[in-house]
Amino acid sequence: MNHDTTTPNVTLHTAATDTAPVTGAAHASDTPPTMRALTQHTLGGPEVLQEVRLPRPAPGPGDVLVRVHASGLNPTDWKHRALPGLFLPEPPFVLGWDVSGTVAETGPGVTLFQPGDEVFGMLPYPYGFGAHAEYAVGPARAFAPKPAAVDHVQAGALPLAALTAWQALVDTARVEAGQRVLVHAAAGGVGHLAVQIAKARGAYVIGTAGAPKHDFVRSLGADEVIDYRQQDPSETVRDMDVVLDAQGHEHALRSLRSLRPGGLLVSLRLDDRNAELVAEAERLGVRARVMLVEADQAGMRAVADLVAAGDLRAEIAGTYELADAARAHALGDTGRTAGKLVLTVR
Repeated sequence: MNHDTTTPNVTLHTAATDTAPVTGAAHASDTPPTMRALTQHTLGGPEVLQEVRLPRPAPGPGDVLVRVHASGLNPTDWKHRALPGLFLPEPPFVLGWDVSGTVAETGPGVTLFQPGDEVFGMLPYPYGFGAHAEYAVGPARAFAPKPAAVDHVQAGALPLAALTAWQALVDTARVEAGQRVLVHAAAGGVGHLAVQIAKARGAYVIGTAGAPKHDFVRSLGADEVIDYRQQDPSETVRDMDVVLDAQGHEHALRSLRSLRPGGLLVSLRLDDRNAELVAEAERLGVRARVMLVEADQAGMRAVADLVAAGDLRAEIAGTYELADAARAHALGDTGRTAGKLVLTVR
């Protein structure tokens, strides 16, 4: 990992480049003009990541500047690091959407928080990236108070993955007590949180995972765990009210067969074949929806309530300092981690 202590002459496609002072902002007196950040100048493998110094962003109207303590990694991070044609423009950019930290400044019009408040949240996905740095800017209403019962590593692991699971199961599928829910990739970042959320809603939960992860998935509350390497759940699991699928188009098509008549599959993979998935669901007498996670303060507060009640906790697969982010990305690239990888920034 290169550690460049100079400020490079780059323009980042993110709010992290806005350093103009904002009239009416409330701030902490020790906020520095520059910050450490993880950036890249080209797409590629983990080796393209660099820790550099960049101008510290400033909050605009309705924004807060958060001093980042921890930031979770998600599959969208390594995909955007490596692949062209996704949501983000060409690099250079600072990746990251998960934030847990302390409010350093508030922009004009912000009444929910003040400097010193501990918060966690997801920068607006997909275009509000920039969390893998010492400071990040986002709308005040993208954040919620950090649950006092957990530290910043735990809180930093949750936002994007927990919001995805909450919005899929609660806002979209409206899971209720007694319903049957199938969660694919139940040991993964979204999946292991989805199992817990579905159980908190009173559902009967079946998860899919490789055999070495079965005990882990059961510890989350799953009622049954299926080894997808030994059997195809689409051939053996039936009469589900809800299926949560993040595997992709062909897998989602097969998973429609696991639903009861009128049941709902929620896919987390945007694809140019999504219309085909919806049409096939209608042909089979079931439903399919494709969901993209959104910044959502009500959802973050619901996640915080579950954490405070002891019903939701992220499994931390590993923590890495900002300068070690390439190692975390390399591990994420394998697709074999259980739970979440987290960057510790402060």
